[in-house]
Amino acid sequence: MNKIIVPIDFSKHSEYALEAASILAKKNNAEILALHMLEMANNMLIDSEDDQQMQTIFYLKLAEKRFHEFLDKAYLKDLNVTPIVKHFKVFSEVNDVAKEHQADLIVMGSHGSSGLSEIFVGSNTEKVVRHSEIPVLIVKQKPVNLKFETVVFACDFSEEMIQPYLKACQFFNETPSSLKLLYVNLPGARFKSSTEMETTVANFLERADGNLNKINDIHYVSDYTVEEGVLAFANIIGADLIAMPTHGRKGIAHFFSGSIGEDIANHSILPVMTFRI
Repeated sequence: MNKIIVPIDFSKHSEYALEAASILAKKNNAEILALHMLEMANNMLIDSEDDQQMQTIFYLKLAEKRFHEFLDKAYLKDLNVTPIVKHFKVFSEVNDVAKEHQADLIVMGSHGSSGLSEIFVGSNTEKVVRHSEIPVLIVKQKPVNLKFETVVFACDFSEEMIQPYLKACQFFNETPSSLKLLYVNLPGARFKSSTEMETTVANFLERADGNLNKINDIHYVSDYTVEEGVLAFANIIGADLIAMPTHGRKGIAHFFSGSIGEDIANHSILPVMTFRI
């Protein structure tokens, strides 16, 4: 991991993300790209009137001053932090910055659970996740250690999950992480017998890994919803992170039905990392 992007909007949640990025940067000797999206009307940027230009310059300088003050944090000392100010209108363009700078990870802060505002309701985090071609780490509280020793990767082991699975394996192979693969069995029409589940997983591993070396490392749980199964399993094993596949602009993968991934990201107290399908 060489470069980490942190979109900054001056909220406490973006400060949580910045501190989380600093922890990861120290562990990986990585550079932090602190990105501020300065939303300005087109006419302010192209209008030739002197008064309009002076007003534009004023707001630019004010935003840059506030941005640099925001980056004056003790935990950023001795880290390579590059501030970037872009005159974009939407956070979906964060992916363009990621490609331009060949970044490896985007770290974003967002609201927690327990009745607070939900992440995926018209938020900037949603826009970034749905457009990003690189992993996005979502943190919802002040980080303490941010270790990824035990990671839950939940999916339905269908063919479209192969690419995000391989991306997750590659990402966590570079860290001292134990990746726990999880299948959640549901009641009703979606119920599968033990043989059916094991066959699905075996076919998946054959296609993804070319072998069945991990067949005995797959975890199976039964629950009423995928969300409940994933969160309960993560709690039981003391997971540090939940990893999820994403459908890009279609949002987080609905592995069986409903907004499964979105519910997990909204209600998990753990950090969540997304991987593009």
